[in-house]
Amino acid sequence: MTGPGTLESLYPFLHGRKQDDEAVQAGLLESLRQKAEHSVETKRRFFEDNAEAVVAVARSIAAVYRNKGRLFTMGNGGSSCDAAHIAVEFQHPVTAGRPALPAENLTADVAVMTAVGNDLGFEHVYLRQIVAHGRPGDGLIGVSTSGNSANLMAAFDKAREIGLTTIGLAGMEGGAMAHSPSLDHCLVVRTDSIHRIQECHVAIYHILWDLVHTLLADDRGGLGSDDDEAGR
Repeated sequence: MTGPGTLESLYPFLHGRKQDDEAVQAGLLESLRQKAEHSVETKRRFFEDNAEAVVAVARSIAAVYRNKGRLFTMGNGGSSCDAAHIAVEFQHPVTAGRPALPAENLTADVAVMTAVGNDLGFEHVYLRQIVAHGRPGDGLIGVSTSGNSANLMAAFDKAREIGLTTIGLAGMEGGAMAHSPSLDHCLVVRTDSIHRIQECHVAIYHILWDLVHTLLADDRGGLGSDDDEAGR
């Protein structure tokens, strides 16, 4: 049971009382520390558990480009921003001496997204674009924190049928993406925190980008030979 006094102590700002600034500051600093620690630990654990899988994905993307294929990206909500980020990294490399590579963000065309969503349903917005643009030997990356996005799964199924290399970045337990035969690879960040999943996804695709360029550059030295900040 909670009485008036209890509610006032929990929500002092509703009763004309100011929160204790020192207590608020201490709480915020502790919350920051815990979240930063969790973010670092999530990434550390993922890369320790999935190092070989990440390299395998990098090899698959490099093979797409080596065979003159294109990379397509897709995602919903915050993951649509990750899809855009992946595409721009490959199209516009920020490290000196690395070539631009063809990558298309399937979330970018508002007219196509709204037309297909309105006429056929939102689950078709990526499927329709893969039908139009996907060719055998291309690659498709889908990003989903749950791994259960129906529109991504529909596109993966069609991409598999056409002959694309299919790659998923998921979270939690991986959802449908982790168990679908339509995906060649699925990298799963195993935490329930959407924010930590998204933060780890950013690290994954930045590292994939770097590894792909390393695999494609016969005249360059080993890993770590380039300054990641060169050319920024």
